[in-house]
Amino acid sequence: MKESKNFIENIIDEDLSLGFNKKLLKFRFPPEPNGFLHIGHVKAIWINFSLAKKYSSPVVLRFDDTNPEKEEQKYIDSIKEDVSWLGYSWSEERYASDYFDQLHLWAKELINKNLAYVDSQNSEEIAKQKGTPTNPGTDSPFRKRTIEENQLLFEKMTSGVFPEGEHVLRAKIDMSSPNMLMRDPVIYRVLKKPHPRTKNEWCVYPMYDWAHGQSDYIEQISHSLCTLEFKPHRELYDWFLDSLVQKNKVRPKQREFARLNLSHTITSKRKLMFLVDKGIVSGWDDPRMPTISGLRRRGYPPSALKEFVRLAGVAKRENIIEASLLEFCAREELNKSSNRVMVVTNPLKLIITNYPDDKQELLFSENNPENPSSGSREIPFSKEVYIEQEDFKAEANRKFFRLTTGKEVRLKSAYIIKATSVVYNKDNSIKEVLCTYDPKSRSGSGTEESQRKVKGTLHWVSKKTAIKVQVNQYDRLFEHPSPADAQNEEELLSMINPNSSTTCFAYAEPSLSKARVGQKFQFQRLGYFVVDSNTSSNIIFNKTVGLRDNWKK
Repeated sequence: MKESKNFIENIIDEDLSLGFNKKLLKFRFPPEPNGFLHIGHVKAIWINFSLAKKYSSPVVLRFDDTNPEKEEQKYIDSIKEDVSWLGYSWSEERYASDYFDQLHLWAKELINKNLAYVDSQNSEEIAKQKGTPTNPGTDSPFRKRTIEENQLLFEKMTSGVFPEGEHVLRAKIDMSSPNMLMRDPVIYRVLKKPHPRTKNEWCVYPMYDWAHGQSDYIEQISHSLCTLEFKPHRELYDWFLDSLVQKNKVRPKQREFARLNLSHTITSKRKLMFLVDKGIVSGWDDPRMPTISGLRRRGYPPSALKEFVRLAGVAKRENIIEASLLEFCAREELNKSSNRVMVVTNPLKLIITNYPDDKQELLFSENNPENPSSGSREIPFSKEVYIEQEDFKAEANRKFFRLTTGKEVRLKSAYIIKATSVVYNKDNSIKEVLCTYDPKSRSGSGTEESQRKVKGTLHWVSKKTAIKVQVNQYDRLFEHPSPADAQNEEELLSMINPNSSTTCFAYAEPSLSKARVGQKFQFQRLGYFVVDSNTSSNIIFNKTVGLRDNWKK
C-alpha cells in the first residue's frame, strides 16, 4: 500500500505545482551549539534529510552560533558526529557567525529606513513596557530618536564604547500588536564575550530571530521547517524578510511541525543539565539519557531511531508518543541484526554427575536464526555449567517449565538434563544442583533421543571456560509518564526511577572475549546488549532493551 504524504510534503508539492523551480528546493538543519542533540532533534534531522532525499535536494548543516556565552566547540563536534552516525551527509557546513558582517550591514539598513532604533532602557524596563497579551505595550521613550542618533549610537555599540546592558537595537514594528513578538523585538545586544570562531572581533551579537531568517535567506533555503513553538515567530520572520528580500532571490518559507514529545522522558537542555550536575546520571552520554550520544551508547541502532520518528509521524498537533514505541523499534531492528550468545547474570552451578570429569567438547550453536548467513559458533561444554538461579526450583508446580528436581530440560544447543538432588549451604541457600544428562540427546545430532520434546530450554555457560564480564542493566530514567510537567527540581527528582540502573558481574561464553566496542548481541532469554565505549581489559555490556515490553503500564 502506498504511504500517504505528510502535510509538509503536500506544501512542497503545492509550491511546485504553482511554478516553484524544483532545482531551487533546499533544506537545512540549524542547531544551536549549546548542548547535545537528543531524540527530539532526530525528528527534525529525519524530516529535513528525508525531504532532501525525496526531492533530490541539498541540506545545509548550519550552526546558529549567535550566543558566545553558551556555545562551545565540543557541541559542534558532537552534533556533526550525531548527524553522521544517523547516516546523513550534508551538502554544506555553515555558521550564522559566517554572516555577522552581512547581518550587521542589514541592521544598519533597517536604521536607515527608520525601521530600527537604539533603546537605552534596561531589560526589566523593556519587558514592562511591552505590556501583556491582552494589553498593548507602550512606546519606548527612545523610539523617536532620529536616524542619525541611532546610526551614531549603534556604531558606538559596535565599537565597544558601551558596557553590556546599556543599549540594545530594537526593530520598530508595532507596540500594540496582538503578537507579543512583534512589539519592537531586540535584534542586537552588547555582549563582550569571545566567540568560539570570531574570537574578539565583535562585541555586539544578533538575536536569534534576526539571525535565523536572514541566514535562511543568505543560504537560499526554500523551506525553513521548525517545531510548533516557533509558529508565533513566523510573523516576525516574514517582517524581517519583507524589509530585505530581493525579487530575484528565493524567499524562505517557514512552516511548523509538532515536536516529538516522548513519555517518561525530558528533552529540556536545562533539566538535562540539572541531572548531569546533580550526578543523577554519569554525563550527557549516560545510557539512560535521551541524548543521541546516550542512545548510541545504550545500543540503539540509528535505523531504529529513524523508524521510530517515521512511525511517530509528522503532524501539526502536539501529542505524546509512548516510549514503548521507541523500544519496539529497537527490538525489531536488533532481532534481525544481533547474533545470539549465552550469558548468565545470576549464576547457579550445575554438576552433571555422569559426564566425564576430564572431558570437554565443542558444541555448535547458530548465531542468528533470523539471518541464515550469520553462520554458527563453537561453545565449549564440560561437566560443570552455570545457569540462572531463577531457572531452578527444588520444588515447583506444573506451570514451572524450567529445571526442578526430578524433571528434564534442554540446555540450549547441548543436551537434555535431569536434576537429581540439591546441595545446600549452611544458611539453607542452594550451593549447587546435581544432574544427569542423556549422552544421545545432543542438539543437532539427528538421534531419536535428540528429538525428544521437553518443555523448557535454558541458556548456560561452561564453568571451565566462561569469562567474567560486567553487565549494566538499564530501565527508564523516570517512573512518571510526564516528567516534563515537573514544576521544579524537587518534583523532577521525585519522579526518578530508583531502579533505572543496576550493575552485576556475569559469566559469558568465551566467544565474547573478542567482542568489540559498539558490537550488539542478544543475550539469549535476557535481552539485547551492546559493548560499552568504556570497555578496556574488562568487557562491559549495556542493556539496550529486553526481549519484550514488560514495563508496567
